[in-house]
Amino acid sequence: MTTIATIPVSSLRRAPAVVKAPQAPLRWEVADVAALYELPFMDLLFRAQQLHREHFDANEVQLSTLLSIKTGGCAEDCGYCPQAASADSGVAATKLMPLAEVMEAAQAAKDQGATRFCMGAAWRSPKERDMENVTEMVREVRALGLETCMTLGMLEAEQAQALKDAGLDYYNHNLDSSPEFYGDIITTRTYQDRLDTLGHVREAGINVCCGGIVGMGESRLQRAGLIAQLANLSPYPESVPINNLVPVPGTPLADTPPLDPFEFVRTIAVARITMPLTMVRLSAGREQMAESLQALCFAAGANSIFYGDKLLTTTNPQADRDRQLFDRLGLKVQGARPAAQ
Repeated sequence: MTTIATIPVSSLRRAPAVVKAPQAPLRWEVADVAALYELPFMDLLFRAQQLHREHFDANEVQLSTLLSIKTGGCAEDCGYCPQAASADSGVAATKLMPLAEVMEAAQAAKDQGATRFCMGAAWRSPKERDMENVTEMVREVRALGLETCMTLGMLEAEQAQALKDAGLDYYNHNLDSSPEFYGDIITTRTYQDRLDTLGHVREAGINVCCGGIVGMGESRLQRAGLIAQLANLSPYPESVPINNLVPVPGTPLADTPPLDPFEFVRTIAVARITMPLTMVRLSAGREQMAESLQALCFAAGANSIFYGDKLLTTTNPQADRDRQLFDRLGLKVQGARPAAQ
């Protein structure tokens, strides 16, 4: 299998021929990413917005809805996560959701305008007995005409191939942080474990959804390290969710001071500049963001959000609030694809 950590980045993906793609460095050094963070705020946003407009409709946003199909009881010790078995967060462990309930939620997401349906299970990795159920979910949700995404923890090559054969469009597996900061947050899974799973996903031909979390107490240089890791994947992810930590009582990071809002916007802009063709998604933490801050994030190059009233276990802005914000900003929703045959 491909070990992403050792792959040289010979080139970043280029835009279609009708678009002039900027010349990108062969590899983003952490120091170069950190230098982007140091730019004057307005210069950074201007540069990110220019790149965004070269490759995307600047007034279009893609909507994804996330459903927890198996909640709580996870054996991992991720310090930010209320679903860890070691957390005293009050999140109860559940069994895998029945297919009928998943389909009801998927249809509701489509009815509200989502074009991608993401399903997450709080597992270290799926067991073989689970694979038949989750692949059936992929097939049935895809038949609704929705793009499908799953996050099930670490995958073996055979499991990634089974998901591909079922028609999975995206697999989410976040790096969470830079390699230098990672051990402060998680001890039960190595950074290389995450890279190995991404390698299996790539080899199976599934699109990669991979991002991280900021505001966990990391330094700006460590945030730059996360973005450099993402940008240097070969190729970089098609979808990059940027999460702003939601401190949950009962987790080790419950008392972490909030990240400066402009630093979050800088992270969005730096992600756009270093990965010009990816979908940059505003993910966890949006419920706590002012609408003005979200607007700055869209100006900085974000063009996707998690849409719906709840993420895995934390709250998210009400769908009608998002629609009102889109109307005020003149944003339109990316259209859905036809139903699968």
